[in-house]
Amino acid sequence: MRFLGAVVCLALAMGCGSGKSDQTARDTLTERQKDTILANSKIPNARAVGSAMRAADSTSARVRQADSVATISSTG
Repeated sequence: MRFLGAVVCLALAMGCGSGKSDQTARDTLTERQKDTILANSKIPNARAVGSAMRAADSTSARVRQADSVATISSTG
């Protein structure tokens, strides 16, 4: 659990502006791609990143489903 907290703090720190212009700070990998690489790495407890991604995907799918049901019931 402590490792996951460290990963979150590191991710937040990397996301903060470092004073570089957007052009020079641009990265070729998306955040999702970076998280996938981390989740598949041999770093201890890195699987927690993958578990968190699956949980987020599941929650997003449920929200989309609820939104579509709400849209159908409000138009029908």
